[in-house]
Amino acid sequence: MYCSTYQSPLGPLELVASDDGLVAVLWPDDPPERVRLADDLVESPSNTVLAQTADQLDEYFDGKRKQFDLPLDLRGTEFQVAAWQALADIPYGETATYGQQAASLGRPKAVRAIGAANGRNPVSIILPCHRVIGANGSLTGFAAGIDAKKFLLDLEQSGSRLF
Repeated sequence: MYCSTYQSPLGPLELVASDDGLVAVLWPDDPPERVRLADDLVESPSNTVLAQTADQLDEYFDGKRKQFDLPLDLRGTEFQVAAWQALADIPYGETATYGQQAASLGRPKAVRAIGAANGRNPVSIILPCHRVIGANGSLTGFAAGIDAKKFLLDLEQSGSRLF
């Protein structure tokens, strides 16, 4: 697998790709058990997928991109992958609850399982788990912390660069 570091307004993100697509976007203090990467990583900022990811993240943080168009190599259980893919259906600048996400998968009682799956979303921002909020509208759970979640939601709701 290949990796490169992307300098985001939220700190450096480690981007990881396989020959098939983007595998992970890792936060600076991500514990290794959140996204398990079994293979050795080779620094390769010129890798096509990593370069495309960096370009699209630049556009996103500049307020010019609302949806990502990248090949993904999602590695998880069937339920996790379905939960992660459902995140792409939450429109830019909007939010959904964990219950709404569970219902969208036809599993309305799987709210806790959705929360657990989202906590292991390997491609944060790209598949926007930051758009999922608590039933009472509170900002809950995000690998990079609530301040980062708020930053991303504010960025999307303002439609322009915040820094």
